[in-house]
Amino acid sequence: MEHKGHKSSHHHHENHHANVKSEVDVLVHYENNLLTIELKDKAGNAPTLEVSHEKIFHLIIASFDLKQYYHLHPVDKGNGIFQQEINLTEGLYKVFADITPQDLNYKIEPIDLQVGSTEQNNQASLQPDTTFQKTINDITVKLEMNSLVVNEPTTLDFQISGGQPEPYLGALGHVIIIDEDIEQFIHVHPESADKTVFHTQFTEPGIYKIWGEFKFDGEVLTFPFVIEVK
Repeated sequence: MEHKGHKSSHHHHENHHANVKSEVDVLVHYENNLLTIELKDKAGNAPTLEVSHEKIFHLIIASFDLKQYYHLHPVDKGNGIFQQEINLTEGLYKVFADITPQDLNYKIEPIDLQVGSTEQNNQASLQPDTTFQKTINDITVKLEMNSLVVNEPTTLDFQISGGQPEPYLGALGHVIIIDEDIEQFIHVHPESADKTVFHTQFTEPGIYKIWGEFKFDGEVLTFPFVIEVK
């Protein structure tokens, strides 16, 4: 795969613009199955975080090959310190702190987290799916998309059979999209509280991995799909 060099990354996220200079520093440390994240503004103080979808902190972790994926809500230890117990296997991960600091500009950017030795850092080489249907625990999710063209609105319609999704973080599902080069992070929420239909727009062509998260009988299941945007 050719390397595209340093292209600017775009994050479409509520209240954020791609050219914003982030005023919050995010430090990540992992030891003994404990992930510690420290948030500081430019003066060294802990920023105040606003609640977004029932939580003040959505932590997304993806392995460099995009095979492993976690959406977590770290525990607020006070003073800008958040902690999350997690057992990560060796390798390189990308960490995204999805937060909304009060009165401060913030842009979600991937943070490198190396666990163990540095040998196993395989870049993602994703093949776009040919059929968009996945079954986990007898629940089948079929993904229908209207347009996968850059700068055109895209509708992601997750049709669920075999179970009834329950509200999860204030919605009937969450969708996270990360591109193959792990430069873009898109967190999409459903168009309404009772539907599993999502709207987004892609600003760069390429291959993306989509994780649709839905809750059934108290358990969150994650359905992965790989798409190509032209």
